[in-house]
Amino acid sequence: MTKIWLVAFSVFLCGCEQQKEGLPAVTTAPAMATPAASPKVDPRPAIACFGDSLTAGLGLDEGQSYPALLQKDIDAQGYHYQVVNLGVSGETTQDGLERMGMVLAEKPAVVVLEFGANDGLRGQPVPNTERNLAAMIETFQKDGVKVLLAGITLPPNYGAEYIGRFDSMYVGLAAKYKVPLIPFLLVNVAGNPRLMQRDGLHPNAQGAQIVVRTVWRALEPMLQRG
Repeated sequence: MTKIWLVAFSVFLCGCEQQKEGLPAVTTAPAMATPAASPKVDPRPAIACFGDSLTAGLGLDEGQSYPALLQKDIDAQGYHYQVVNLGVSGETTQDGLERMGMVLAEKPAVVVLEFGANDGLRGQPVPNTERNLAAMIETFQKDGVKVLLAGITLPPNYGAEYIGRFDSMYVGLAAKYKVPLIPFLLVNVAGNPRLMQRDGLHPNAQGAQIVVRTVWRALEPMLQRG
């Protein structure tokens, strides 16, 4: 504080001396504030990849998740969409339902809806999971958003009856709401140790390359050029 005061006082004295000699006093022009750069808004319609760790890319490096790879495919094929990764590891369908406002805020044209794995792994009642997914699909459709439903299945130790009801849930939802379905997101990946991480639940980088091809085949017919 003393330093600042001394500098200010010296400038004052200098100005006084110049005035005594008939010279104009030194004045300091006010600093012009540099306007903050406006954040660039991506004008492309959004594709929201909305789900759990399979969408978030748990265990993968940045750029290796299927949504990141999907953006590369979209750009390469000449489509003008931005892919937004809205995956959160560990989430159930109930968690997803509570995050709907965040997704709708992106104003997506298409949502790739991938939930249910954590419900199933925790043994939650299938009707509860189905109701949550139905509520999400209905909300998106009321907002004019196209939905691509991505299904998942469970390890065999969960029992044939429970797995059967779980798998049928996705088929029934797709039929009821007339949305395209990926019956099993990890088809040709799950169960292959070369394509899965050590936990046996999440694809590795090589596996994600296959997952994105599965998603792309179902998604491309939903997109528009231009």
